[in-house]
Amino acid sequence: MSAYRFYMPALNHMGAGCLDEAISDIRILGLKQALIVTDKVLTEAGVVSSVTGKLGVAGIACTVYDKTQPNPTVRNVEDGLKKLTTAGCDCVISLGGGSPHDCAKGIALVASNGGSIKDYEGVDKSTKPQLTLICINTTAGTASEITRFCIITDELRHIKMAIVDKNTTPTMSVNDPSLMQVMLKSLTAATGMDALAYAVEAYVSTAATPVTDACALQAIELVSSWLRTAVYDGNNIEARNQMAYGQLLAGMAFNSASLGYVHAMAHQLGGFYDLPHGVCNAILLPHVESFNAKCCPEKLARVAAAMGVDISGISKREGADRALEEIQTLAWDIGIPEGLETMGVKKEDFGNLADNALKDACSLTNPIQATREELVDIFESAF
Repeated sequence: MSAYRFYMPALNHMGAGCLDEAISDIRILGLKQALIVTDKVLTEAGVVSSVTGKLGVAGIACTVYDKTQPNPTVRNVEDGLKKLTTAGCDCVISLGGGSPHDCAKGIALVASNGGSIKDYEGVDKSTKPQLTLICINTTAGTASEITRFCIITDELRHIKMAIVDKNTTPTMSVNDPSLMQVMLKSLTAATGMDALAYAVEAYVSTAATPVTDACALQAIELVSSWLRTAVYDGNNIEARNQMAYGQLLAGMAFNSASLGYVHAMAHQLGGFYDLPHGVCNAILLPHVESFNAKCCPEKLARVAAAMGVDISGISKREGADRALEEIQTLAWDIGIPEGLETMGVKKEDFGNLADNALKDACSLTNPIQATREELVDIFESAF
């Protein structure tokens, strides 16, 4: 058996009200000046002022960068880095979902290693640990608050760069479900399906291990059980809490097992059309796994079982088909668009999108390697 690495922040806070305890631990680290990386939505909702107020009471001064875009860009990283340098910040605190977390990772990595974030596209390109990074999560889906994955859009090439680096693993994560109650239904749905995609892709990955399998299956069970409630009853703190656990477990799975063509293809859609990442994953997931079922029907049958399907007495392939049905039904139940056409995607771009997806780092661990034509076919089936 080959050597195995398991990546995880050193400290992870979970549960309603855990933000206050986390701030005490941040203060113990001796940090004095933080760059808060967030977005305008959370600023306008009053979440940013609430958190910076608590940090201020703990003796941590804050400089806010809230211009992170839904698909964070090279320019976002550069602008945030300028703010960090000007203010003399000794740490970065991201507040939000995957976009602020990824932007913050880019800023913290370049702050320590120099150059441009574009220099770190690929796997483990950095040589130094990033600046201290604390990720305070407000969504339940991306798990970016615990992972070594950093996805940044290169505006000039119109692609999403996958930066997979041990040095982007955050120092601390915070998952307080009370911060997640402000999420819109559409964002809850998209991020929840993103978590499901992470878990399924990690489970069928060629780099999966018993550790990542255990995390992935539990994540699938939690997300499939609680996502509908979280979408339609956003103030249900138990649903928010269970989704926070589900997405964190999904992150623990893919952080070490990596992903596959769902994310490799979704990255291209996001980079080329500036589309929401979670929605792209949700649309692609059943179609990619239908392709993967040719080589791992037994694993997909277990996915069906984790989603509550009784697979006794049916074949592995039938079980896999039931998993695809359950995934699709969940997506439709929570309002995910039915196909890429509704998102403005054009068929004439499929060849270019497929070419770039095959170069994406996530494609390496898909359970079966596809040709360009096969990826175009998957885009077609999801259209």
